Parts: sequence; structure tokens; C-alpha cells
Amino acid sequence: MDLQLEGKVAWILGGSSGLGRACAESLAAEGARVAISARDEQRLHEVASEIAGEKGGRCISAPLDVTDAA
Repeated sequence: MDLQLEGKVAWILGGSSGLGRACAESLAAEGARVAISARDEQRLHEVASEIAGEKGGRCISAPLDVTDAA
């Protein structure tokens, strides 16, 4: 299915596992450039590498804790 996402950008919070990861993988597979954020920096980098490597998508990671006001 072509969702016409080529060149679009998506930022996924909670992107290192579960539904967030699935969304990031799906959007990257459709051609979107994806940024993922979550608290676990190591896991985040692993997932971004997997999406960019194995899946052929474009993905970057940026650690973020939305519960920390600072």
C-alpha cells in the first residue's frame, strides 16, 4: 500500500518497543523519515539501527523522558 509518505517526517514517542516501535517500522517502510524517542538510550539506538539497517528505512533516535519537566 502506498500511503504517500515518501519524504515526510514522523516523530514517535515510546518508539523503542511495542506499538511505538511497530509504528516507527511501518512508517519507515512506507518511506517516511522517522525519529524515535524513549527513556532507554541504549535500546533506542539499537532499534533505530535495526530500522535503518535491516528494514532499509531512515531513522534517528533522541532520548527523551516526557515525565521529566527539565
